[in-house]
Amino acid sequence: MIKIKSLSKHFSDKTALDDISISINEGEFIAITGPSGSGKSTLLNIISGLDTPTSGTLSKHYPAEIGFVFQEFHLEPKLTVLDNILLPTFFNKQKDSKEKALQLIKSVGLTSRKLSKAQGLSGGEKQRTAIARALICNPKIIIADEPTGNLDDKTSETIITLLKKLHKEHGKTMIIATHDQQIAKMADRIITIKDGKLC
Repeated sequence: MIKIKSLSKHFSDKTALDDISISINEGEFIAITGPSGSGKSTLLNIISGLDTPTSGTLSKHYPAEIGFVFQEFHLEPKLTVLDNILLPTFFNKQKDSKEKALQLIKSVGLTSRKLSKAQGLSGGEKQRTAIARALICNPKIIIADEPTGNLDDKTSETIITLLKKLHKEHGKTMIIATHDQQIAKMADRIITIKDGKLC
């Protein structure tokens, strides 16, 4: 599904990625690990189309095929859980969006919080909202950048269980950059990056 060949990303002061070649199969769960600053987030941003490589090739995907879960959540604080999840549907005019959003809210355990504003949510509730938002357009690929990075151990466990359930029940291709060994252990394959290179 995803083919990356000889991909590099150079900034004025450093090389973030250096000659990366990876193939990721449909339905595969990939964990990308490595120290901070190794190039994990840059690789995710390029795969998702949020950034472009300096050189190399990447199989093309349309934005609607990818759902992105950010470490910092990126929710609209004054909107409710329901409205945050519905935001991506305003661009593609998806039918039955509200019904699907309510189903997703139930699946991530936020039914009682659906009309709560994002600014009043806990970290775990914000991340579950972000995951539901990433799924609302039924993407083929879920990309998550350190999804447990800002969460305590107990909340991280909840998010890890949710991600595992989504992969098992929905068969999504999942690509997750993480320092969390619990996430890495449940992946089909671990890709390690150090100093912009595959290890």
